[in-house]
Amino acid sequence: MSLADFQPRLGKPVRWLGSRIWWLEHAFERARAAGRAEDDTRLRIFFVLALFAAGFLTLGLGAVHAALFSDALHTSGYVAEQGARADIVDRNGNLLAVDLLHYGLFLDPKEIWDKNETRAALTKALPGVTLDRLEKILAGERRTRLVGGLTPDDRTRINDLGLPGVSFEEEQARLYPLGSTASHLIGFTDKGGDPLAGAEKALDKSIRSGADSGQPTVLSIDLRVQAALEDEVQKAAVEFQAKGAVGLVVNVHTGEILGIASYPDFDPNHAGQATPDQLMNRAAASVFEMGSTFKAFTVATGLDTGVATPETMFDATHPFQLGYRSIKDYHATGAMLSLVDVFTHSSNIGTARLAVSIGPQRLEHYFDAFGLTKAADVELLETRRPLTPRVWDEDAMASTSFGHGMLVSPLTLAEAYCTVTNGGVRVPLTILKRTAPGWPMGVRVLKESTSLQMLQIMRANVTHGTGGKADAAGLTVGGKTGTGEKFLNGHYDHQKQVSSFAAVFPTEGGQKQDRYFVLVLMDEPKGNAASGGFATGGWVAAPAAGRVIDRIAPFLGVRRSSFSTPGLPAKAVPEEVEAPTDVEAGH
Repeated sequence: MSLADFQPRLGKPVRWLGSRIWWLEHAFERARAAGRAEDDTRLRIFFVLALFAAGFLTLGLGAVHAALFSDALHTSGYVAEQGARADIVDRNGNLLAVDLLHYGLFLDPKEIWDKNETRAALTKALPGVTLDRLEKILAGERRTRLVGGLTPDDRTRINDLGLPGVSFEEEQARLYPLGSTASHLIGFTDKGGDPLAGAEKALDKSIRSGADSGQPTVLSIDLRVQAALEDEVQKAAVEFQAKGAVGLVVNVHTGEILGIASYPDFDPNHAGQATPDQLMNRAAASVFEMGSTFKAFTVATGLDTGVATPETMFDATHPFQLGYRSIKDYHATGAMLSLVDVFTHSSNIGTARLAVSIGPQRLEHYFDAFGLTKAADVELLETRRPLTPRVWDEDAMASTSFGHGMLVSPLTLAEAYCTVTNGGVRVPLTILKRTAPGWPMGVRVLKESTSLQMLQIMRANVTHGTGGKADAAGLTVGGKTGTGEKFLNGHYDHQKQVSSFAAVFPTEGGQKQDRYFVLVLMDEPKGNAASGGFATGGWVAAPAAGRVIDRIAPFLGVRRSSFSTPGLPAKAVPEEVEAPTDVEAGH
């Protein structure tokens, strides 16, 4: 029976094919009957070629269909290994974290010919191998992993030893090529690739999806800014024997964190060897009484509500009695002070009098609007909530107005200062690079005019007040010192302070001027001969902030000018005045 006999049972396309085959069969018969053998051969060759052509055509059509209509069209050609993580880079594309191929070394005791030879060779090739583990594996019967994290060179070197029973398996390992640089921001993963801290944990979903698409995760930091910040913060911490330290650089308009330092730091490649103190991200997970840096928020509130103007006078000739409390200035001026002088002299008395004029409910409203009563709006999961007064009464108002009785993280402080200095709009902080179309709209808190006034008042504090040591040549730096004594065991400890300087530059220019916030904080610094024994913000933090600004200005495109803008008029403060001005007598 030939294929043509099946024609009636098949569909139209197959019946058509059958008819063609029937025609060929009869063509062969006709050629033989006519005695033309050459025609018979030609027909058979033609038939074979036709079959091959039909086969190739079918395969081609199948390939085209798969390319056009299968799921492969909707996926990239890059397929990541399970658990793979995308590269992490800084805003300029510099590598911060990467997955690299490593190898695990396995031993199978059943295939080892000479255990003594294997033991001696491996202990020499792997000096860090645990001998007890090696002995246990050699004495066992199952194939077991001895060590992991071997580089391709390590694998080649050990493989060349030709040891029976020794084999390797590929493993993905996370590598941080810059070691401790930006370690608290980048974070780290465990050996299985699961994130444990920093951006690795906060951005885990996008980092994993980035591995599938081959796209890196771009952080907001600039490695040049980061390096300068870390260097100056560490040098100041060592010089003043600080227990810990923090540094921040933030774009006030976009909320991008350009640099973040926490001292002491650690190497994320060996995070398991770090102490809890090293692993602590003090910028996000620690809260402090920030002292007089809070006076910027009270003064801004006074200006914005119309309660005061820069020229409004406050009586600081004697302590201010508020209920059962007597509020004093450490370095009493014994004079009437304008609002600008209250700020530049860091007067507790003047600030408390301003707070009373504002009122506790209104002050609470503004503090909440600044973001001071909540965790910083940033991706980092370890960011801690502030400790705030339970009831906003006159007692709470008097303390918080100059930075006591309220503990916030440095990131929370930074978010609030950006609001004060960027034109009055609170924008969320971010550890991701933002582009111009993606800038956040933010929420307006202050009038633009209030923000511009605060820039000038902060500038006056550097040219005439307690922040003089933060000035940088050709750059209009503004800021506020802060020295808060730690509340320990039910009382304020005069020997343990948190000393800081919150800076902004440049203060000149309009609301849209590129502008940056810089914070340097020292936790429990100790005075030395160079500081005259002082360990306050003006002596230990302001100089470091000034050096940071001086170094990073070129990277940020901030030009130096040949003249210095002094800010609003203020009485000059003697250099030695910066002492614990934030201490409230009677606490």
